[in-house]
Amino acid sequence: MTPEQLAERRTRIGGSDAGKITSGLWFELWCEKTGREQPEDLSEVLPVQIGICTEPLNLTWFERTTGHQVFGRGEVYRHPEHQYIGTTIDGLVLIEGKPAIVQAKHVNAFAKIEEVERRYYAQVAHEMLCTGAMLGFLSVFIGTQRYEIVEIPRDEAYTETLLSLEAAFWDYVIRDEPPPQQEPLAIPEKPDALRVVEMTGSNLWADQAAAWLQNLGPSRLCERAAKGLRELVAPDVAHAFGHGVEIKRGRDGRLYLREAK
Repeated sequence: MTPEQLAERRTRIGGSDAGKITSGLWFELWCEKTGREQPEDLSEVLPVQIGICTEPLNLTWFERTTGHQVFGRGEVYRHPEHQYIGTTIDGLVLIEGKPAIVQAKHVNAFAKIEEVERRYYAQVAHEMLCTGAMLGFLSVFIGTQRYEIVEIPRDEAYTETLLSLEAAFWDYVIRDEPPPQQEPLAIPEKPDALRVVEMTGSNLWADQAAAWLQNLGPSRLCERAAKGLRELVAPDVAHAFGHGVEIKRGRDGRLYLREAK
């Protein structure tokens, strides 16, 4: 990183910093933010550099897997009330018209997805805090053979605790006072095993299941056709139409297909 970038990092708590705060590594981070120590030089750390190089492919893979277009890549967000809390996002997607975080990661082939979620949960929560998103995704390459997506809904209790911890940490930075030892913050517990329910006794379930099965084939054909039409629209095209259909590019960059009027 350039001296300017290092200086800018000292003015805010970033996404990776959130992980250190929730892990209890306050003194180490405090030394960096107050200029007593320089952040670790990651330019020669191969796993980190591989993650940087594969990030564009990772986000493209997320788009192909989910059908959601990633936008806002590399944009910087600051918390609306606390300007010392900020982040540079990997990207955003729109889910039901609302923004959701996408965080791209590349881990080793032996990593367990549960451990990856625990490791980066705070970073995703921090980015939701900065952007106002209510949902986040970890898009994870595991080695070169596996790909996983972890959905992380915003947990209000955890988010409030994270905000209070970041505010408390930053107060030590402002006062130039070493922080005391801190306990790690655990991520929210997931619900116990969900129930398995047999629905053959429900007439409503039977009606909806029959309708879904009846339309499954045509629906798949429709999805493939829609994907093929979108692929025909060049990146510099805002509106394409013909043969009774049209595609318009929204402000978010997504392509919206509909019947032409």
